[in-house]
Amino acid sequence: MSETYDPRHTAVLLVDPYKDFISEGGKVWPRVEPVAEEVGLLDHLRSVVAGAREAGVQLVFVPHRQWEPGDYDTWNHPNASQLKISEQHTFARGTWGGEFHPDFQPQPGDIVAHEHWAQSGFANTDLDLQLRQHGITHVVLIGLLANTCIESTGRYAMELGYHVTLVTDATAALLPEMMHAAHELNGPTYAHAIVTTDEITTEFKGAVQS
Repeated sequence: MSETYDPRHTAVLLVDPYKDFISEGGKVWPRVEPVAEEVGLLDHLRSVVAGAREAGVQLVFVPHRQWEPGDYDTWNHPNASQLKISEQHTFARGTWGGEFHPDFQPQPGDIVAHEHWAQSGFANTDLDLQLRQHGITHVVLIGLLANTCIESTGRYAMELGYHVTLVTDATAALLPEMMHAAHELNGPTYAHAIVTTDEITTEFKGAVQS
C-alpha cells in the first residue's frame, strides 16, 4: 500500500456536487457540460467516490452556500461569482438545483462540512476542524469548479499543512483554458500530487488489498 494515501488519514473532498452544476437541466450545467463531457466528469466522480468508500477513505462533502433571498444584498464586497449567484439564484435552498446530485448523497459516516460563502471550503467553515478531529493529513479534491472552489480549497489546505492531491478528470470548468490553468499552471504551485481518476483509484485499491 502507498503510505501517501493511508485510508486512516486520507479524505476525499467532494466539492459542490449540486444538480445546478452537474445535472441535465441545472442552471450552470450548459456552461460546464462541454468540459465535463470531454473529461468524463460524472463517471470519474462516481469512480473516486466508490473507490474511497471501498477503501475506507473518509468522504467529506464541501458544499457551497445555498442561495437564499437577501444573500449578498447588503455586502460591501461581493465578488463576481456571488453577484452571479444572486442574479441566477444558483444552488437556491429548497429548490431542485440546490440539491446534491442523486449519485452523490451523504451516507452514514460521511462528513458534510458547513457551507462556504465564496470559493474556499475552509474559509469561515468547520472543514479544518472536522478533518483534524478525524486524523486527516491528506486531502484528495474532486468536484467543481477546477479553477475556483477546487483551487481555492486546495491552496488553503496546503497553507494549513495538508498534503493536497488534485484529480484532473474528476473536475471541470467553464472553459478548457481554465482547466489548463488550474492543472498545468497553478496546480503545481500548491498541490503535492496531480493525478487521474485511474491513478487515485488504483492507490485506493492498493489500500484495500494491504
